[in-house]
Amino acid sequence: MRKVMDCREYPSDIGCTLTITGEEDEVMVAAVQHAVAVHGEEDTQEFRDGLRGMLKPDVPQHA
Repeated sequence: MRKVMDCREYPSDIGCTLTITGEEDEVMVAAVQHAVAVHGEEDTQEFRDGLRGMLKPDVPQHA
């Protein structure tokens, strides 16, 4: 099942609007890299666990 991580749901001073969608492991890799590079987060297991808890199912939008 595809997952989505939406940066708008994470507290940020820069108002980031990035959304990452894909398989869970792919989203986690990209989200951690983004959080470290852009938001200055530290890549720890505790941080990864918190991010994983923010993953949501990707619900396709129908027009």
